[in-house]
Amino acid sequence: MNKRFLGVLIFAFVVASGASLLLYRLMVNRPAPGKAAGATTQIVQAAHDLEMGAVIHKDDVKLAEWSGNVPAGATAHPEDVLERGVLTPIYAREPVIETRLAPKGAGGGLAAMIPVGMRAVAVRVNEVVGVAGFVIAGMKVDVLISGTSPNSDQRLGTQTRTMLQNIEVLSAGQDFKKDAEGKPQPVQVVNLLVTPEQAEQLSLASNQTTIQLVLRNPLDKEAAKTPGTAVARLFGGNIRMPAGDAAPRGGDITGPRAVAAPRRAPAVAEAAPAPRKPAPFTMEIISGATKKDVRFDNGGEANR
Repeated sequence: MNKRFLGVLIFAFVVASGASLLLYRLMVNRPAPGKAAGATTQIVQAAHDLEMGAVIHKDDVKLAEWSGNVPAGATAHPEDVLERGVLTPIYAREPVIETRLAPKGAGGGLAAMIPVGMRAVAVRVNEVVGVAGFVIAGMKVDVLISGTSPNSDQRLGTQTRTMLQNIEVLSAGQDFKKDAEGKPQPVQVVNLLVTPEQAEQLSLASNQTTIQLVLRNPLDKEAAKTPGTAVARLFGGNIRMPAGDAAPRGGDITGPRAVAAPRRAPAVAEAAPAPRKPAPFTMEIISGATKKDVRFDNGGEANR
């Protein structure tokens, strides 16, 4: 190998090694960048998981550093959130914001979750009425009532109508609290969020009729117009349902509407159709060079 070429190669290797070493020492000895001013802020965060309906006490929250933008509604003063009810679950180290807490003085539990102007009505249910346990908080349901109207045609038998539609469920199937083993305590009550007028209807219906809950899609907010049904119609009867309120009101429709009492359908006497008169027939008779027609009427007499 050419000695001159070998010398140039060794010189290039030494220069490259020296440059790499110098760059490495510069990177290692580079001072760490200081924290930008205002990058972290102390805000009130949950010290542990807070369940819906719980009341916040001093040991439930803490001041902790929060990096980045401060969430809207967060606070740096723990006294602003103490003794207030939790409307939605808050998890550990999560900021405690205003919109997830009940107003001051409202306390905790179910009452803190009721909006102003609304009411919570407890409806006793079983597994069938409660849609086999699928009715949980936040779901939307329709309320069906079954009974016999005092002013309706008694031939109809038991009638079923949709009384309320698109009603929000506040709680169902289990209590807010847990037992000593940490398991939810099941209760056979569904709490519905309704207007005061709808609360009156539910109170009367729970005592005078049988209530059935029907689960619906939360995105389906359209009120269905149904005439209702009766036992007589289930067995193929031709009795017409009485005219009533075919558009029951629900949670997303302004103002409730009571289901009108069914009215007796007027009896209409149908006239028997008159018997059809048989059509006469004609016979053509040819005798030699003469031809004549003989028509026979219904009595068999010939008309010439």
